[in-house]
Amino acid sequence: MRTSLFAFALLFALPVQAAMVSRPLDYEVGGKKMQSVLVYDDTTKTPRPGLVMTPDWLGITPDNLALAKQIAGRDYVVLVADVYGADVRPKNPDEAGKATKAMYADRGALRARINAALAQLKSQAGKAPLDGTHWGAFGFCFGGATTLDLARSGADVAGVVSFHGNLAGDASFKDDIKARVLVLHGADDKFESPEQIAAFQQEMRDAGADWQFVSYGGAVHCFAIPTADGAVPGCKYDPPVARRALAQMHAFFAEAFAPHH
Repeated sequence: MRTSLFAFALLFALPVQAAMVSRPLDYEVGGKKMQSVLVYDDTTKTPRPGLVMTPDWLGITPDNLALAKQIAGRDYVVLVADVYGADVRPKNPDEAGKATKAMYADRGALRARINAALAQLKSQAGKAPLDGTHWGAFGFCFGGATTLDLARSGADVAGVVSFHGNLAGDASFKDDIKARVLVLHGADDKFESPEQIAAFQQEMRDAGADWQFVSYGGAVHCFAIPTADGAVPGCKYDPPVARRALAQMHAFFAEAFAPHH
C-alpha cells in the first residue's frame, strides 16, 4: 500500500506534459460546409502568433494533424485549413488528385476558402492563446500553392511559407502581395521545371514582393512530409532537409513578427 501511495504522489510531482488541444471549427464558404481544425498547446496561456497551415493534397488527416501539433509546439496556434469542404476527405492519391484538380480549376474558390480559414483563425483571438496581432501561413505541396495564393490575394499576414509547393499562379488574378514570401524547394524536385521556377521568380519581382527562394541540394518533392515515402513516385521524406526547412521557417516568422524599427 505504501508503494502505491508513493507512486501516486510521484505521478503528481512529475512535470506537466504538453496538452495539445485539437478543436474542429465548423463554418461555411459560399454555401459549402467546411471543417478546419485549431491546434495549440494549452499548458501555457502565453499569447502567441497564429498560423494557417494548409496540408498536402490528402487534406486533414491524422498524420497532417500530428505534423501541425509538432510545428505548433508552444510557439504558435495553428489552424489546419479545410479547403476541400467537410464532405471531401481523400483516402488515397487518386481521390486527392481529383480534389486538387477541382481546386486548381477554380482558383477564385480556392482563394475564398483559404481567406475564410484565415478569418476563422483570427476570430479565435480571446478563445485561444493568440496574441491577436501576428498572423502567418504555411503549407505543403498543394498546400504550398494554396498558401502562395493567400499571399497573392493580398491577405493581411506578415509572411507565408511554401514547402515544395506548386509555384504557378493564375494570370486572371492581379497579384496584391503584402506578405513576405519564403519558398522552400527541393533542388531535384521534378514537379516544378526550371521554366516554372523562373516564371515564379519573375512574378515575385513584378509584384514587388519581399521574397526568398531556397533550394535544398539533393531534396525532391515532399521532403518535409514524414509519411511521404513511397506514396507517390518522385516524393521522398528527407529528415535533415526537413529539419533545416522548419528551422528556416521559424527564423523567417521570428523576423516577420519582430517589431519594426
